[in-house]
Amino acid sequence: MRLYQEIGGYLRRDIHDGKYAPGDRLPPERDIAESCSVSRSVVREALIMLELEKVVEVRKGSGVYVLHQPDVLPPEDADRGYGPFELLQARQLLESEVAAFAAMQATKTDILQMRDAIEAQRSCIARGVSDDVEDQRFHALLAQASQNSVLVKLVDDLWQIRQRSAMWEGIHQHVGDKNYSQIWILDHQAILQAVLRRDAKAAKQAMWQHLENVKDMLLKVSDADDPSFDGFLFSSVPSELND
Repeated sequence: MRLYQEIGGYLRRDIHDGKYAPGDRLPPERDIAESCSVSRSVVREALIMLELEKVVEVRKGSGVYVLHQPDVLPPEDADRGYGPFELLQARQLLESEVAAFAAMQATKTDILQMRDAIEAQRSCIARGVSDDVEDQRFHALLAQASQNSVLVKLVDDLWQIRQRSAMWEGIHQHVGDKNYSQIWILDHQAILQAVLRRDAKAAKQAMWQHLENVKDMLLKVSDADDPSFDGFLFSSVPSELND
């Protein structure tokens, strides 16, 4: 169990034991961090987890408030998902190679469908709505362009893990910078251009860089000194993989 899950479990038990009643405001992050001897970022991640479980409500500028709770205590392992950086690293290793292979295998139909996904992303941003579905569709279509059903399944499995991850959802809800969507579109265009040129090396590098950009975004909203921080995993990837 990760540290933030332990702290979240501790707070959850206090709530269900009646220490905090529905409508009560929890102590400030600083106070919880001091009482549990952890960093404030761990407490913040724990509160995100509890917010996603509908245990608490985070009100900006006001505090964290306890919601009405069911009689049954949620299971302690409700959020044993993979760390965001661990998952992203797996995607980077797999999807970069998939992009390289797709550059050699893609058909005209594949390319037109990927182009349509990019345009749909752009339309979503212009209308002020989430482009997450079209973002995922581009990656799925790229995998399909490899003409290998096993690779399609592996890429889809990684995205399904992300969709089921409460911490992924929590992090993205708290990013708040819509400019990242514009960056992802430019990244997708670079990948597609490499596929159009049948340049496997360029496609691999473009996908690698795209997920590096996603990693950098996550780093900006993470605490590298946190004991539960898993971003160090990226340093274990040999640099020559990106040559």
